Amino acid sequence: MPKYICIGAPYYLGESKPDRREVDALRRSGIAEELDAEWVDIEPDFSAADDPVVAVNRALAAAIRANLDKVPVVFANDCTSCLGMVKGLIPKSPVILWYDSHGDFNTPETSPSGFLGGMPLAALVGRGNQHLMRGVDLPPIPETDVIITDVRNLDPEEGDMLRSSDVTIHETLDSLRLWDLPDRPLYIHFDTDVVDCDEMPAMSYPEPNGPTLDECILSLERVLAQGNIAAILFSLWNETLEGGDQAMAATRKLILTLKAI
Repeated sequence: MPKYICIGAPYYLGESKPDRREVDALRRSGIAEELDAEWVDIEPDFSAADDPVVAVNRALAAAIRANLDKVPVVFANDCTSCLGMVKGLIPKSPVILWYDSHGDFNTPETSPSGFLGGMPLAALVGRGNQHLMRGVDLPPIPETDVIITDVRNLDPEEGDMLRSSDVTIHETLDSLRLWDLPDRPLYIHFDTDVVDCDEMPAMSYPEPNGPTLDECILSLERVLAQGNIAAILFSLWNETLEGGDQAMAATRKLILTLKAI
């Protein structure tokens, strides 16, 4: 089994919310000990950045760079933490494998809601407002270095932009299973809302008709067995919603898939 380092990033769009204790719940559950890993929490310097999301991602990147001899397992409350992940992993130049029921490929111009959490993957490849990328001093990555799977809910313009991009799209986990993984380090970005919401409740943006928990575990096992894993991030459930205990148990099962390698 690789040497892991568990990193807690308990912030939602740059804010620490007292009622969002999902990351702390995982820490208290003993997940790090089960992975034979140390646990560290990031320490953002909010006074040194003009955007709290930038401060969180700078701190995450620093925690990853301080542990480049280990495989980071990051627990975050939203997907914008991907920016700090990629910044910290620059020395390993990974391909991104993005599990998500949403594309996160909106820009301010295409998003019906303007929700920042729906834009980070587009930002990573240089689309849309780049102020967060500049804030962490991260140049855009090639679209050809991104693979996305499931992505069953796309806004109309977002979908057009994603499908016309050079991102590799697998509509289902079965499609991903039949595809040869690239022979490069992988950063696995796993938004837990990819799991069907019957088995993964307490999602802020639930999407029905997704893969089962067992199907997601089998997919992760296959990727972990065949891929050169540089890091993995789990974007977590929303503890304030009904079904939080069930979501916690399901997420732990996903995380413990890491013990298979």
